[in-house]
Amino acid sequence: MKSILFLLLGLVSVAPQESMANANERPNIVLAISDDQSFPHASAYGCKGVSTPSFDEIAATGVLFHNAYAGSPGCSPSRASLLTGRYPWQLEQAGTHASSFPSKYAVYPELLKQAGYWVGYTGKPWGPGNFKASGRTENPAGPGFNTKTEKSPFSGISNKDYAGNFQDFLSKRPDGRPFCFWYGAHEPHRGFEYGAGLKSGKSLDDAGVPAFLPDHPVVQSDMLDYYLEIEHFDLHLGRIIQILKDAGEFENTLIVVTSDNGMAFPRAKANCFEYGIHVPMAISWPSVLEGNQQSEALVSFVDLAPTFLQAAGLDIHPQMTGISLIGHMQGAALERDAVYSSRERHSSSRYMNWTYPQRAMRSGDYLLIHNFKPDRWPAGDPVKLNADGSMGPAHGGYHDIDACPSLTFLIKSRHDRKWGPYLNWSVDKRGEWQLFNVKDDPECMRELIKSPRVKRIRERMVADMNEFLKSTDDPRMYENGDVWESYIRYSRIRKFPMPPAQIPE
Repeated sequence: MKSILFLLLGLVSVAPQESMANANERPNIVLAISDDQSFPHASAYGCKGVSTPSFDEIAATGVLFHNAYAGSPGCSPSRASLLTGRYPWQLEQAGTHASSFPSKYAVYPELLKQAGYWVGYTGKPWGPGNFKASGRTENPAGPGFNTKTEKSPFSGISNKDYAGNFQDFLSKRPDGRPFCFWYGAHEPHRGFEYGAGLKSGKSLDDAGVPAFLPDHPVVQSDMLDYYLEIEHFDLHLGRIIQILKDAGEFENTLIVVTSDNGMAFPRAKANCFEYGIHVPMAISWPSVLEGNQQSEALVSFVDLAPTFLQAAGLDIHPQMTGISLIGHMQGAALERDAVYSSRERHSSSRYMNWTYPQRAMRSGDYLLIHNFKPDRWPAGDPVKLNADGSMGPAHGGYHDIDACPSLTFLIKSRHDRKWGPYLNWSVDKRGEWQLFNVKDDPECMRELIKSPRVKRIRERMVADMNEFLKSTDDPRMYENGDVWESYIRYSRIRKFPMPPAQIPE
């Protein structure tokens, strides 16, 4: 029966007016998206330090993806990519951080709303940025449901009762309407309550510190605090699942659980390395999908909007670059050789608010990165200016790294023989091209771009990436690449001395 239904969903495109007539048969859609969580930090992937029974349940009742990639290693452009089914470089201002979101780009919540869905979000939607600047009247994720609160278990964790707000959303749903809900947790975004993980009973032995960070108690504890916030996201996911079950809606709800980008640690978030763009993902739809599936296919955030539209019986919007995952989740091979991610500006971290433009391509076992401005500092200029125009402290300008105990430790330990190199790995300038075998080196520590062993792979990937970026009209491939520098930033803008800036002692 499931196979027959899936075949019908894959072959039949239902017009909006016909969909309205069959509203009771269409699936509900729930996106659960954490804020700054890297693959493989969920217990379904075997991570010892974190317990995510709700994520694991979605994987057990559907598909666990091992190679899911965010559109960008930063919040705003990654969420915009997910909403539109387009790569960030195809979205103008929405393709960078804390800018605007042009209204000409269709978003799946609005398309579903037009087709009769009850739409809403709780927590963090698209952002940060100014959606009103481009003429939008509501956040691209839909109208907010955020009135329910609860006592926060630790400082740094939001007091929003995400599950309570979902219940409120459902209570206001008109009878018979399918719904589309965005559960956007603020966790595990910085800052964390330092030591909260240890207070909750976690062990430093289970921290699982990646190779690009010091395996030191300060960093280990920071990792445990991060895990604790992932568990808070998962707790509310579990409550939402139970609400769906109690309402008799779980079986006919397509649920996607993922994160917008990687963890907020040095050399992860705001970088196109694996820990910046490779994210957890599980998808279930119990009335249609078989459970306990594992997928090694390369999937991208640009695929989620097309998936939602096809599940709802709608045509995939012509603006969308991605492909629906429905056929793949029913057992078909995914005809794709590569997925892509990008970044421009993240925080205000350089002179004149300059960007650090990157494009990344994952193909086979390899990750290729193009740093378009290798003369710039990847984590931000080393020194910024104080409010009075005087020079700030040494190593005080790395604002593309979220302030955290791990960064503080790296800076304080920069002259230590054992720990000193870790800061350099995070903040030093990089070559224009980088290549890594992420199967053997998921932390992206062993640079292969000059290795003769991978010459053919390198040449093929460079050619394929350039061709793809040109075919999708990436401004960086043409003379107007610096248009990204002109987009207004609506968040705080810092001041930096004119380059060239050198790393201080």
